Amino acid sequence: MEQSYRTNPLLLLVMLLLGLFIGIGGGAVAGGFTALMVSRQQATASTMLAQPVRADLATTELATQPTVQAERSAPNTTLSPAVAAVQQVGPAVVTVLNRSATGMGSGSGVIVSEDGYIITNNHVIQGATQLAVVFADSSRREAELIGADALNDIAIIRVNGDMPAVAKIGDAAALQPGEQVLAIGSPLGNFRNTVTSGVVSALNRSVGSMEGLIQTDAAINSGNSGGPLINLNGEVVGINTLVVRSDFDFGSSAPVEGLGFAVPSTIFRSVMDQLITTGEVRYPFLGVRYLPIDGNVAAEFELPVQNGAFIQSGLRGQAAVEPGSAADRAGIREGDIITAIDSVRIDYNTSLRQLLLRHTPGETVKVTVLRDGTEITLDVVLGERPTVR
Repeated sequence: MEQSYRTNPLLLLVMLLLGLFIGIGGGAVAGGFTALMVSRQQATASTMLAQPVRADLATTELATQPTVQAERSAPNTTLSPAVAAVQQVGPAVVTVLNRSATGMGSGSGVIVSEDGYIITNNHVIQGATQLAVVFADSSRREAELIGADALNDIAIIRVNGDMPAVAKIGDAAALQPGEQVLAIGSPLGNFRNTVTSGVVSALNRSVGSMEGLIQTDAAINSGNSGGPLINLNGEVVGINTLVVRSDFDFGSSAPVEGLGFAVPSTIFRSVMDQLITTGEVRYPFLGVRYLPIDGNVAAEFELPVQNGAFIQSGLRGQAAVEPGSAADRAGIREGDIITAIDSVRIDYNTSLRQLLLRHTPGETVKVTVLRDGTEITLDVVLGERPTVR
């Protein structure tokens, strides 16, 4: 699945996509037309280097130049929307410290309740033997892990005591490309509550196995993981999770900039609620491998539709339909094209996985399948996805 192939771009795309693992309805497209090296934002140790000041670069005032007295302007009592948003959310942003068997790491997080619940990334707390948080005022408290979800890279931790602030969660569904957003976090673990600004570059992006991500050009660096992406209303609309650093298109390693991604509130809110309530997240499981259909895939395989999920076996011989799975019991076959779940069509903005996530294990859904040019509807009792770690 992680092998690279030298071939024409379209064939490369097809070969890459056919290696999808079985997941919630089969997985996701990894990086569009090229394989992407994704750098998860885990903290790294940093060293502060003092640079001596060069005398020849020191600012001097020539005696022959007149001294100009700067006029003091009246203070601006009206805060810009960005400043107001940061002042609202900033006190709720924390640095998450992770002590593990291999050493110390850090990331970011944001307080989401008066009860001390903090949302962060799963990869920030992974392997932790001890957790702590550092607040914006530099005070520190021990934390406990409540639950984690590897599929969406979300974790919930908790601290005791009074909270300095609680962030408000906004609606990521209302975001528009071009809208200004701000990222707050602790890059390198040392620069607490650093604010970077950017825009929503795109919505509903897929990177690796993750789907539905917000793409932003706000700078996201090592240690920012788990921190909030906020709108100008001071609402958390995403949790920063990863950044793409370079492009391995036919063996090149050209660096790329401004490709950060965040888990939107439309996804993390449900995950957060389940983790706080039960400590785990239950996902429906269909049990198929599939190729998301677009114009290129439709042309390559001579398919009669431009959208859908084309059921195909994996490159390494993995079955297209997992034996004994919900799909297998319902009669879904390799070569079928799933076009809708409960009459909601799969399209560019709505993947099979996203439709499945609207349901729960044990629920019966109507799956529309295109087979040999004829649409049929199958009743499928969804299974439960095996635990992802």
